[in-house]
Amino acid sequence: MVIATACVLEQLACQYEIIVVDDGSRDGTLEILRELARFYPDRLRVIRHAANRGYGGALRSGISAARYDWIFYTDGDAQYDVHEIALLVAQIRADVDAINGYKIARSDPIYRKVIGCLYNHFVKRAFGLRIRDVDCDFRLVRRNLLQQLDLMSTSGTICVEMIKKLQDAGCRFGEVPVHHFHRAVGRSQFFRPRWLVKTFFDLLVLWRQLMLNQSPARAQQKVKVASAAAGAEYADKCSSVSP
Repeated sequence: MVIATACVLEQLACQYEIIVVDDGSRDGTLEILRELARFYPDRLRVIRHAANRGYGGALRSGISAARYDWIFYTDGDAQYDVHEIALLVAQIRADVDAINGYKIARSDPIYRKVIGCLYNHFVKRAFGLRIRDVDCDFRLVRRNLLQQLDLMSTSGTICVEMIKKLQDAGCRFGEVPVHHFHRAVGRSQFFRPRWLVKTFFDLLVLWRQLMLNQSPARAQQKVKVASAAAGAEYADKCSSVSP
C-alpha cells in the first residue's frame, strides 16, 4: 500500500506525504513501517498508538497530523486500489470540497454484502445523508474543512459523523465509482456479532448527538470553504495530498 501510494502520488502531486497510523498493532507492522521509512524518509510518517484507539481514533490521529491542503484516506487492507486516487484528483474544482468514492460492486461474501447494504441505507435515512456510499472509505477532502470538524467517534461510525458534519457545514461533494476487491489478508472486525451490536449502539448515541441535541446556533454554523483560487490552483494538478 505504501509503495503503490508513493508511485501514484509521484505522478499526481507536487508535494505529498503518506501517513500510516499503527493503531496498537501486535504483529510486525511497526517493524515493516520503520523499514519503509528508510526508503521514504521525507515522504512517510508513522503515527504509533501504544494502545488500540479504534478505527475512529486512528482516523482522527491521521487527519490531525496532515499538513497539506487535501487529505485522502483509505483503509490499509488493500480492498481499494490506490491507483484510483487519480479518479478523485481529476474531480478537483473550485466548486467541490470533497470527492467521495462509491463501490461499483462490493467484493465480499454475500452476508457482508447484505449487512453492508442494510447499514448504508439505514444511516442515510437516519442521518439524512445525500451521498451514495457512506461506507466507502476512499475519500479526498479539503484539509481546512476536515480539521475544523469536531470529530468524536472512536469506532467505524466516524464515517457517518464525518459525512453528516461536512454536509451540515455546506460541503460540496463530488462522487466517482471505484473498484472494491476481496480482502486477501486478515479479518474484518466490523462483521463480528459483538461489533455489530456495538456499532448499532454507537449509531444511536451519534444520532442523539447530531439529530436531537443540536442547538439552532450550532446547526447553522458553516465551515469556511476554500476559495475559488485554491480550486484553480489544484486544477492545474499541482496539488498537495496527505493520504
